[in-house]
Amino acid sequence: MSPDERLRELAVRHAAFAWLDSQRAAGRETFSQKDTTNLTLAGESIRLMPTQQGIWKPGQLAAALAIRTVYRPDGSDRPYDDAVGTDGFYRYKMRGDDPHHFQNRALRTAMHERLPLIWWLGVQGGGYSALYPIYLVSEERTQLQFVVDIDTVPQPDIIWPSTELELDPSYRQQLTKLRLHQRPFRAAVLRAYRTSCAVCSFRHSDLLDAAHIQEDSSGGRPVVTNGLTLCKMHHAAYDRRILGITPTYEVRINAKVLEEVDGPMLRHGIQEFHGKRLMVLPDRRTDRPDRSLLEERFQTFLNAS
Repeated sequence: MSPDERLRELAVRHAAFAWLDSQRAAGRETFSQKDTTNLTLAGESIRLMPTQQGIWKPGQLAAALAIRTVYRPDGSDRPYDDAVGTDGFYRYKMRGDDPHHFQNRALRTAMHERLPLIWWLGVQGGGYSALYPIYLVSEERTQLQFVVDIDTVPQPDIIWPSTELELDPSYRQQLTKLRLHQRPFRAAVLRAYRTSCAVCSFRHSDLLDAAHIQEDSSGGRPVVTNGLTLCKMHHAAYDRRILGITPTYEVRINAKVLEEVDGPMLRHGIQEFHGKRLMVLPDRRTDRPDRSLLEERFQTFLNAS
């Protein structure tokens, strides 16, 4: 690939990432194929998502631009057995059983040229969430798979340990799985709660988190019924056992915090929600918080009070 060709490839990709950034800043977390078609980016009319297959290379580019993984409920069969290796890197299966298939060659070109890609991840309830930029760092041809590095992807909703730490391989594996699942989980939960904090109905998406009811460290699954959309203040209060939520969807505030005298933020932002029902719940009952998980989490709140 010539320097000019590589610059063109990078220009399209950076324009695509900027477009995705602007969409997410406006509150969009889930995308359909239609949403990402007929875009004009870096002077090119382009589509960002595959139509049928998992690998997408636009005709005007030399390397693949995106890969896609469809949503599958836990325990169901997947068309390709993508997995995290013991080294903490994800594997993405090649198309079919021919390493030289044109789509596999397109991925290989992106790998050799160190070109960033978009990974479209299926979201519970429909649509896709975008993980970007990701890089292919090597291939394992005998296993018909590429090795994917997602560590460059910003994850504003989770604080990760320093990458300089010497992590146990099994923990590094789990960490990668959490990183991969976080964005589609966030997209599904925010959509279910209409991009509003369940406690206070605050609607600025960049200040909203998808909070787990059963925490990751306790085996919490990345599904809507294990999630709540919470603003950053109420998420922090929930995690620190200042705020609890009963199985009947009522808010409780730690008794000691209720007695504190501070200022309007504490009074109006925390204390006044004591005893009130959640202001926002998913419209579909099947998406509402799992009451058994709420009960388990509420007991930890009571034990900390």
